[in-house]
Amino acid sequence: MRLLILGGTEFVGRAVTEAALARGWRVTVFHRGHHEAPAGVTTLRGDRTAPGGLAALSDLSGLSGLSDGADAWDAVVDTWSAAPSAVLSTARLLADRVGRYVYISSRSVYANPAPAGLTEDGPLVEGASAAAGQTAYPQDKRGGELAAEAVFGDRALLVRAGLILGPGENIGRLPWWLGRIARGGPVLAPGPRDNSVQYIDARDLAEWTLDAVRDGLGGPYNLVSPAGHTSMGELLDACVRVTGSDAELRWTDPETILAAGIEPWSDLPVWIPPGEMHDTLHGSDVSKALATGLRCRPVAETVADTWSWLGSIGGRAPQRPDRPPVGLAPEVEAEVLARQGLG
Repeated sequence: MRLLILGGTEFVGRAVTEAALARGWRVTVFHRGHHEAPAGVTTLRGDRTAPGGLAALSDLSGLSGLSDGADAWDAVVDTWSAAPSAVLSTARLLADRVGRYVYISSRSVYANPAPAGLTEDGPLVEGASAAAGQTAYPQDKRGGELAAEAVFGDRALLVRAGLILGPGENIGRLPWWLGRIARGGPVLAPGPRDNSVQYIDARDLAEWTLDAVRDGLGGPYNLVSPAGHTSMGELLDACVRVTGSDAELRWTDPETILAAGIEPWSDLPVWIPPGEMHDTLHGSDVSKALATGLRCRPVAETVADTWSWLGSIGGRAPQRPDRPPVGLAPEVEAEVLARQGLG
């Protein structure tokens, strides 16, 4: 198959690119040139936020294996997270050149708070527009969905991913935990230990997405691991094992952590205490995706492969410039542990 990736050089986009290449698909990557694209792709350069930035997608003459007329690609995969208007302009340009538009969206498009067990038919955020400039993340992602649907209709596939982990992560959530645990000593572990965690390994997202392209799927799909796939305890235990450190997990109740002013999700990545927000972020119904073949690897594999990847790049994960760094300050952690006699 012929696949166009908008981006394709970092994390999710790169995972999709590499998975498609492994299948023997012909892959074209359209990107700004800030990072090297994987070997084996056809590269087009452009910045979709700049005037004339899509020009490279307009004239394909002279590019090996690409048609300059209709159906140049079987599908396009778009990971855009900013102004929906950029998705709309790209979709319009590609309307007669691409068979299917895959937009990597987010479960943030659901109205907040979202109850546990919410399906794809749940209520969505208000105030989103396909033609809008950049506003807030939930509205931007929903606007991107509207843009893809406005042009491609039922040929638009909306991949509503939740928390995404795995090798290549440029947000820093799992890399932060691995780095903290690798340093060893007492570690503030946010309880309860059996608190459930829903996430998707970027490589599993990529494989499901390519299967969906192959099978001609359209419409919205929640894409995270099924309920019960893993827990905070299993995640952090796996971090201890793969790093081989002398870290000692000091499990601490949510009330103590919150009383210390520690922010879930940002100060302690991945973790959300039980309650309304936990149901929103870690309580998705994914039966629709499971019925179409979603497979999620064990958390131990995601953790081990992320640790190996970190080692291969010198131990320091890349950081997206549009996202704030995550992680708890060492002095705050030490103070909370000492106050409980756990340090």
